[in-house]
Amino acid sequence: MGESRTALVTGSAGFIGYFTCRRLLADGFRVIGVDSLSDYYDPELKRRRQAGLLQNAGFVAINEPIETPGLLARLFADEQPDIVVHLAAQAGVRHSIEHPRSYLESNLVGTFELLEAARAYPPQHMLLASTSSAYGANTEMPYRETMKADHPLSFYAATKKATEAMAHSYAHLFDLPVTMFRFFTVYGPWGRPDMALFKFTRAMLEGGPIDVYNHGEMMRDFTYVEDLVEAVRRLIDAPPVRPQGPQDIAEGDSLSPVAPWRVVNIGNSQPVQLGDMIGAIEDALGIKAKRNLMPMQPGDVPATWADAELLRTLTGYVPQTDIREGVQRFVAWYRDYYAV
Repeated sequence: MGESRTALVTGSAGFIGYFTCRRLLADGFRVIGVDSLSDYYDPELKRRRQAGLLQNAGFVAINEPIETPGLLARLFADEQPDIVVHLAAQAGVRHSIEHPRSYLESNLVGTFELLEAARAYPPQHMLLASTSSAYGANTEMPYRETMKADHPLSFYAATKKATEAMAHSYAHLFDLPVTMFRFFTVYGPWGRPDMALFKFTRAMLEGGPIDVYNHGEMMRDFTYVEDLVEAVRRLIDAPPVRPQGPQDIAEGDSLSPVAPWRVVNIGNSQPVQLGDMIGAIEDALGIKAKRNLMPMQPGDVPATWADAELLRTLTGYVPQTDIREGVQRFVAWYRDYYAV
């Protein structure tokens, strides 16, 4: 499985990108990682992740923004990757309210550059990251891939939904097999400092209060990073095939009627109350949190909950790491990394 195949991973020094590259290298892929090492959060964390990957002779790092004109076109021409995992994006719901242009450039222009490059040198399968935020104003839970997702609540979600539509058009026109995966609140070691788990752990260790939005009345389908990567790894070998007619689309499958394109949720399918996540941090640290209860943030949603049946049907796998176990692993990494 995977020997001597070449994978192109965008956002390779990011949190999910790092674990994805690590897994592909372990499975014998040659991996080309593209990452701009942007300063949206501490670039030192990204450099440390990348340094770990570079210890493997099968890894090549390209430190440029994906939206750089011609960059991906040249890379596809030179390397002709078999598999593409597109993770590079400007992330974060709240940041998209203050800095929308960076989302336009990374998420829309960057994805366009990728699709154009793939059109010239088609890979066997392209897997593009979307987000559970795409479900927007939907209140029916759990979220199923076949639900309409037409009412994004943040510009971040809007750009991700747009990349799904862009990729669909390319899949249809140029027969590019595309899987869009919508992931749900990914967490774990080497995680992003702008995420609640990281911020809460840091504040509690420093003796400060934590800001708890919507008075803690938030549910999140927390997905452990290595579970997400396991799902992506299995999806790599399950590329969608353009259906010949309605009979080729199973009940509950999001496969396009006109293209080799589908969207797949990757989530634990067990939503956790924010207060329970904070409790797991308290237990792992042995520190009681000082909770600063706040109103809901603009653009945020009160709950996310994945229906993971399609993932199970396609791969036989569903994420299942328990929040307490995952938080303990994160806290152990945090104490080690920051020597606290």
